[in-house]
Amino acid sequence: MKLAVMQPYLFPYIGYFQLIYAADLFLIYDDVAYIKQGYINRNSILSQNGTARFTIPVPGASSNKLISSLTFSTDVTKVIKTISQSYSKAPYFDDVFPMIMGALELNDRSIASICQKSYEDIFSYLGLEKKFKKTSELKYDRTASARDRLIELCQQFDADCYINAPGGRSLYAKQDFTEKGIDLKFIESLPVQYSQTGPEFIPNLSIIDVLMNCSPNEAVLLLSRYNLA
Repeated sequence: MKLAVMQPYLFPYIGYFQLIYAADLFLIYDDVAYIKQGYINRNSILSQNGTARFTIPVPGASSNKLISSLTFSTDVTKVIKTISQSYSKAPYFDDVFPMIMGALELNDRSIASICQKSYEDIFSYLGLEKKFKKTSELKYDRTASARDRLIELCQQFDADCYINAPGGRSLYAKQDFTEKGIDLKFIESLPVQYSQTGPEFIPNLSIIDVLMNCSPNEAVLLLSRYNLA
């Protein structure tokens, strides 16, 4: 069983979704510190004037607080309007926009809940079944090192393979996981390109841009463009 773990991000870029796609179980790492000025509550889309950043406020956000203790603001009117104006003429707007609104307007305002809702709905739309759990709802040793926490989470779900983002190469050694019967893999995205509305392709925008411009079958093909090493 392949396991992946990552902090919740708001409609992140396709590389994040490739990590989910590669795993059998995806743990939303919400019992760790909130990252200010990161992608937990913001991302970029393609507007009529080029790249545009959208952000949902997180009241009381602080790097001294856990993600699980924070919520998204209920004021999402501006974000919804920005997305609508940017993609109203996109080929898959009518299918995708209601799904985005469903996540952004979720009654449960916790960061992890809204992100999980979006992930589940997106994979369902793509015809793929994926399993998600929040780490804040699990029992494990939160005082252990980052490496040992991940190993314990793998053991808890009998995962024999842990898939990490490329940035983890400087943090984790394969041997430490191998000794525990776990194969540590790093995911490497291959170049992704698809039809956009602008004259020049802009990579690594929010998954919203992919879904608005690609059919479900095309999006799944893009999700598969990665290597595990």
